Amino acid sequence: MGGAPRKATILNGTFAAALGLGLQLWLAGLLYWVIAHGICVWAAKRDPQFMDVLARHVRHKGYLL
Repeated sequence: MGGAPRKATILNGTFAAALGLGLQLWLAGLLYWVIAHGICVWAAKRDPQFMDVLARHVRHKGYLL
């Protein structure tokens, strides 16, 4: 999948397809996919389990909120 985790790739591809095919914003869908996939590949190189960490981060409430 080009170096990105499977879940992230499927999520990004689905959203890019919705932009490109559903809303007929071809350029926006392609641009979103290229940027999002690049960020996911970069994050996976730095931390292979970044999706698990991100999911855990979203689940927990903030300390000061």
